[in-house]
Amino acid sequence: MHLILFAVFAGFCLVGAINLLIQTHPINSALSLIVVMTSLAVLYLLLGAEFLAAAQVIVYAGAIMVLFTFVVMLLNASREERTLGSRAAAAVGFPAVVAILGVIATIILHAQGLGTASLSDGITSTEDLSKVLFHELLLPFEVTSVLILIAILGAVALARHGDGERPESK
Repeated sequence: MHLILFAVFAGFCLVGAINLLIQTHPINSALSLIVVMTSLAVLYLLLGAEFLAAAQVIVYAGAIMVLFTFVVMLLNASREERTLGSRAAAAVGFPAVVAILGVIATIILHAQGLGTASLSDGITSTEDLSKVLFHELLLPFEVTSVLILIAILGAVALARHGDGERPESK
């Protein structure tokens, strides 16, 4: 049953990621990213990481994606123009992707002990996890919050009309 659920939600994750890339409207891309984040939460749940799954839904699929959607709507972004791309991207990008996939395939094929997994002896409690997050990693946690706030303020500043005055109604 776990394998079937894994295959289904891994498929949702991949389809959502591909849909994120091919969408022309930013709101549709943000909604596809919500599908990816929620699918990842289910995959975490299948791995037995309930706290991480709940944090994924609350923090990423909830709060961060609401902020992304809010900023996209605030900027009033419209559809992207489709271009044929640059010749440099085609000349360098495709061979680079093939080379990277070749390196990854080589590493996977030559890996020893691939497919063996075991659980660690002790299970980390939520209390231990919260001590690490809010004591040892407090500074990166707060810096991330400040960066998100700066990004929102930047979006508001970009979305203002002219010198900050309201446009005259006709």
